[in-house]
Amino acid sequence: MKPGNLLAAGCAALALTALPALAHPSLQRREAHVGAPYRAIMSIPHGCDGSATVKLRVQIPEGVIGVKPMPKPGWTISTVRGPYARSYPYYHGQTLTEGVKEIAWAGRLGDDFVDDFVFAGFLADTLPAGETLFFPTYQECEKGEWRWIEVPSPGQDAHALAHPAPGVKLLPAAQKAQAHTYKVGPLVIEAPWTRATPGGAQVAGGYLKVTNTGSQPDRLVGGSLAPAATVEVHEMAMSDGIMKMRRLEKGLEIAPGRTVELKPGGYHLMFLGLRDSLKEGQAVKGTLVFEKAGTIEVEFRVGPIGAQSGSGGHRHH
Repeated sequence: MKPGNLLAAGCAALALTALPALAHPSLQRREAHVGAPYRAIMSIPHGCDGSATVKLRVQIPEGVIGVKPMPKPGWTISTVRGPYARSYPYYHGQTLTEGVKEIAWAGRLGDDFVDDFVFAGFLADTLPAGETLFFPTYQECEKGEWRWIEVPSPGQDAHALAHPAPGVKLLPAAQKAQAHTYKVGPLVIEAPWTRATPGGAQVAGGYLKVTNTGSQPDRLVGGSLAPAATVEVHEMAMSDGIMKMRRLEKGLEIAPGRTVELKPGGYHLMFLGLRDSLKEGQAVKGTLVFEKAGTIEVEFRVGPIGAQSGSGGHRHH
């Protein structure tokens, strides 16, 4: 082989050999909104200079709350809990003052393999949008250890660091969808919504609030939904210790000066004969029909499967 070709081949081989050593643990989702859930997927691309990884420790920074690791077959998971620097509001009116501060996975990952380690949490809205949040990570191997804990100085390129800590760039809180309000006669309808349906589902429920600002009662007697054959007004209630659902043949009364909420487990609209699946994030056109006020066109916002409310679609656990 000519000297020039030999040099080129040697450089190529050196580059290929060095490539795994340059790869470092990283988060698959490198951007996330504050004030929202965050599912962290930590990718581990190699061991320690050919030695298998036997333990991975990830430290949880302040402001990441309600953290729970995902079970991983073949690995033992442990956590370290501790107090937060401040209290944080959480789901359903809870206030969190402590939580998981570190997660450790113990098992074995050969140097020739890659794998993901997953945990879920919530990014508090007090975190500074526009900055990067770092998760110091310690990778222990059968021989040796990598400490991925370096954080760039202001203006420094993270790629210049030998052992950078995995990070996620914090985005401003996502703008919450405004509740859609409709008015027909003295009736005010707030935020009609429904749930996403799995493929092949033939029925779905519709939910909303109705306030009667007038002096006479009215009744919600039905409506329509673009992909549904029919719409009925139903009630779910306990009877002899059993939850039963029945159709309200005369509709649902909206008394003067009162607000009636249609919600899961109570009064609701029943969408029957669905021709298409309802997909999360859609706005589906429909109507509401009242005995006196008449018909009004509305849009039903589609939340997640299993959502319990139309504001954010949080699932109950």
